[in-house]
Amino acid sequence: MDGRALPVQPGLTGQPPKTYKIPVPDPDGGPPTVLVYRRRPRAHGKVLGLPSGWVYVYDPDADPDDGPKWPWSRRR
Repeated sequence: MDGRALPVQPGLTGQPPKTYKIPVPDPDGGPPTVLVYRRRPRAHGKVLGLPSGWVYVYDPDADPDDGPKWPWSRRR
């Protein structure tokens, strides 16, 4: 990333997404590279132990097509 802040659309529950994918265009015109960031708790509160914020951490080993695995949409 080049230091820009990107807007993150919260979901229906008001939480940011657990996985954030950023497509980076290839300078040679090939397919874009997808960078995957995972949501982690920034810190935990002292009283209830709930997360007090979120931070995205780069995951170099992640599969960009990794998504929910629904039992009715498995490959046959």
